[in-house]
Amino acid sequence: MQTEFTIRTQGLGLYEFTSPVRAWLQPVSDGLLTLFVRHTSCSLLIQENADPEVQTDLRAFFDRLVPPSDHPSMSYLRHTYEGPDDMPAHIKAAMMPVSLSIPVVGGKPALGTWQGIYLFEHRTAPHVRKVAAHFA
Repeated sequence: MQTEFTIRTQGLGLYEFTSPVRAWLQPVSDGLLTLFVRHTSCSLLIQENADPEVQTDLRAFFDRLVPPSDHPSMSYLRHTYEGPDDMPAHIKAAMMPVSLSIPVVGGKPALGTWQGIYLFEHRTAPHVRKVAAHFA
């Protein structure tokens, strides 16, 4: 069973899409769900969904770790013609997962109490992101 989730972002940040994944899995029993983001400047994460400060802190950490290409510490970058957020977005995507494997039990993802499935947008402009899903 396969589908594709569309996630519309408004720029940098984490976008939870656990609910649509759960809804899609409802008629299914046990197996393994694989999610794969089809872009090179965003990532997928399983992260806490109870306290929004977790997402704010994660974003702040990665923005500090990999600043925009117009920051003096990033002067070595060559791929800069798509804007100061582009190459840092590729670096962040290289550091974080672009695919996830999640066990499914009784038609539900076997997530912990406070876990949610997120797309982590690394670009500053809005984007339409596609996440391929495969359940077997």
